[in-house]
Amino acid sequence: MIDINLLKEASKKVLNNSYSPYSGIKVAAAVLTKNGNVYTGVNVENSSYALTSCAEKNAIINSIIHGEKDFLAMAVYTDSHLVKSPCGSCRQFIFEFSKDLQIYFYGPDYYNEFNIKELFPEGFSL
Repeated sequence: MIDINLLKEASKKVLNNSYSPYSGIKVAAAVLTKNGNVYTGVNVENSSYALTSCAEKNAIINSIIHGEKDFLAMAVYTDSHLVKSPCGSCRQFIFEFSKDLQIYFYGPDYYNEFNIKELFPEGFSL
């Protein structure tokens, strides 16, 4: 069983580590692997916007660094009233590693659950 509160709290715990001086929007993510481990990531912005790295992507990369790439669920936590789902780039990145990932998205006044297939129904991969 997936403890979504554990994922929410893990992402919330690292939210202030976000480096977001350009947008002012903090985003954090936590991914749960099939081995039961949780890996986190935050958004890291750059003045060359194309070099910005999203929290979802960084959480997945963090898990891969630790040798894990089989995921059960992801929580995303933001302080923004505007951001309500992973961006298009993150949708593709998530889909690359999990064609059926459940995503729990938390904002200051917002909560929703998605499956990556709902967000990215025509994703592509190997």
